[in-house]
Amino acid sequence: MELPVELFLALRYLRPRRTFVSVITVLSFMGVTLGVMVLIVVLSVMAGFRERLDEKIIGFNAHITVTMADGSVLYDFGKALDIIKQQPEVLAADTIIRGPVLVRHGGTHDGKMSPAYIKSAPENGDDAVLPLKQFLKMGEYELRGDSVIVGSEWAKRNMALPGDQIEIYGPALLDAISHQRPGKNVVVPFPETPIIRGIFKTGQFDYDLNFFLVSTEMAQHLYGLGEGVHGVAVRVKEPFQAEAVKDRLNKILPPTLRARTWMDDNSDLFNAIATERVVMTFILFFVMLVAAFGLCSTLITITVQKSREIGLMKALGANDLQVCGVFLFHGILVGIVGAINGTVLGLLLLHYRNPFRTFLMNTFGIQVFSPSVYGLPEIPAVINPVNVALIAISAVVICVLAALIPALSAAKLAPARALRYE
Repeated sequence: MELPVELFLALRYLRPRRTFVSVITVLSFMGVTLGVMVLIVVLSVMAGFRERLDEKIIGFNAHITVTMADGSVLYDFGKALDIIKQQPEVLAADTIIRGPVLVRHGGTHDGKMSPAYIKSAPENGDDAVLPLKQFLKMGEYELRGDSVIVGSEWAKRNMALPGDQIEIYGPALLDAISHQRPGKNVVVPFPETPIIRGIFKTGQFDYDLNFFLVSTEMAQHLYGLGEGVHGVAVRVKEPFQAEAVKDRLNKILPPTLRARTWMDDNSDLFNAIATERVVMTFILFFVMLVAAFGLCSTLITITVQKSREIGLMKALGANDLQVCGVFLFHGILVGIVGAINGTVLGLLLLHYRNPFRTFLMNTFGIQVFSPSVYGLPEIPAVINPVNVALIAISAVVICVLAALIPALSAAKLAPARALRYE
């Protein structure tokens, strides 16, 4: 089977001949390959990061939280619970207390206090609203009495183990200390001294470092709430449809109450991720554009060098479309080969992304996707076949567009002018 003359000549011009044009052609191949590879890797990793982040946030937090609109303590929560539980999309609802405290572990070498957050949780962990027992990695899930469950990162930093005792200074205690008047009969209140019963690990660095799980009674005592709570935690059937449930709740609940979804509470984080993804896509897209400019310059150079051959083709009867097709096929071949190579390398790098990260860390000391920054112990990735196909197709299209200007220039070349001095 004979190849079309346009494709035959395009393949001939791609052969390396140790010329400057061949070097530019190779660089064009590499530019397209790298552009496709990096785009696939970055977009897949960012999609995986968003998915893992959603899983961690949904698993550790309520889908909807109902609080007082002015941020005050909620005391009459019985009616709100009844209204919420009547909604068909709601699976469960319960009270919640969450806020900052100061913590000190007696086993630390300096005994300094560190800020943390307490979160009221079910005593046995078997709760439809916050099924936190699944995150327990050491010890036992026990929150009755003077018990606390701490995050794995905090336990690691403070060398804490189940059975150790810690001190928790809540807002009620700090307020009592600040209102003490100097005198002989000064009463110094004592902090809560719960015992660590277990250690949890969510895989989200911020949660594992800063959060402590306590019983509702202890949380109320630390905050001096009496019988009050901070809000009502709600779990719905479809977490990503929580916005519709929130809107309905805001219409039927008293105006003094306000419902917020887990997406509202983390909107700044999600907006930052979305913005970063868009910016990274545009920046990396320019890698392929640079390669396309290299291809365009290569074809322009070929047009000048091969003007005699182009003129001879046209003198022998080749029409403008055939001459144009030679250079378009050149661009198509560069785009296809670069897209295939980039796709293969990108998928290969995604498959070995975590071993490659370990290699960089152990060999060169380069920390990629640091857990302390991104909150995940490993590099996540979600490969979307549609996105991979769109990236590969766009690379081919860019290369074809880059070849269009030299192709039109070659097609307009007059045979008499090209062969005048031959």
